[in-house]
Amino acid sequence: MRGTRTMSTTTYRLGVLEGDGIGPEIVPSSVEIATAAARAAGVSVDWVTLPLGASAIETHGTPVPEETKEALAGLDGWYLGPHDSVSYPEPHKSALNPSGTLRKHFRLFANIRPAKSFPGAKAVCDDADLVIVRENTEGFYADRNTFAGTGEFMPTPDTAIMLGIITREATERVARVAFDLARSRRKKLTIVHKANVLKLTTGLFRTVCQEVAQDYPDVVVDDFHIDAMTVHLVRRAQDFDVLVTENMFGDILSDLAGEISGSLGTAPSINASATTAMAQASHGSAPDIAGRNIANPVAMILSGAMLFEWLTAKHGDDRLATVAKTIEKGVAEAIAAGTSTRDLGGSASTTEFTAAVIEAIGAGR
Repeated sequence: MRGTRTMSTTTYRLGVLEGDGIGPEIVPSSVEIATAAARAAGVSVDWVTLPLGASAIETHGTPVPEETKEALAGLDGWYLGPHDSVSYPEPHKSALNPSGTLRKHFRLFANIRPAKSFPGAKAVCDDADLVIVRENTEGFYADRNTFAGTGEFMPTPDTAIMLGIITREATERVARVAFDLARSRRKKLTIVHKANVLKLTTGLFRTVCQEVAQDYPDVVVDDFHIDAMTVHLVRRAQDFDVLVTENMFGDILSDLAGEISGSLGTAPSINASATTAMAQASHGSAPDIAGRNIANPVAMILSGAMLFEWLTAKHGDDRLATVAKTIEKGVAEAIAAGTSTRDLGGSASTTEFTAAVIEAIGAGR
């Protein structure tokens, strides 16, 4: 229930899952910056570090230990670093990856991925400002849409089959998240599908979204096929506000939108249910630069800001919105002042960039 906590004494408990590759560099950077922003806003945060990824295989025999899932269930949300599951030993390499495991276990049905042209990045579209809302639990990612197993199987050595499942319940649930978001922004929503070919599955997705639209008469709605949508994003990303689509289409579109707006290194996201949320950068673990202190932490930092914004709505604590805005402002001011990592044209290390953002937050008090 919103507003039930005593704001002056509330401590928010957030999980820290560093993950693999550059995760142990960018996640601590994000936590350090969020801590500074929370302190400036008068918010108390208790950070709970939990095992996950390759290091957890070594210590617990699995990349996502049961104790990690049990602990997360009692927290307000968590930061998830990138994983490098392709390098895991079998059978972990072939199993559902850590991100998918947590999304499925906690039914984090909405993956929300903004793509806003980023100052200092080489954006294809200088004035893009859109959000992709991706249904996260079914669709054409077969590893998430079955109760047991992965939804992929091979009846013969030369034949592989996957299940792509679309349900009315899951579609309506994510559509309402997208419409609520559109209503809070520019009141425009685009449904992305492939109903001309996948008539029953993505046809159902389009139909249910259109039915939900009847409850949002103030939101302008259109729809495009997924292949046409890729062209429209490249040509006129600035014309779009909120896009809603199924799992695989959303994953592909959000990577494209991230590059159009500057770089996947600046592309944040959260994965949310009605009760909990996970901050997770859109990019991968970049093992080729891991441990060199040159990784760009911006996407992870801004994913954390999104988590605090989500917590604002859940708990009715406006101080959390202040934390989110302080994080965003600190990042923008650090880059505007000339401090950025190599992928954004600068020379700062991860730790140097982190220090610059914290300094900007302190100067903004």
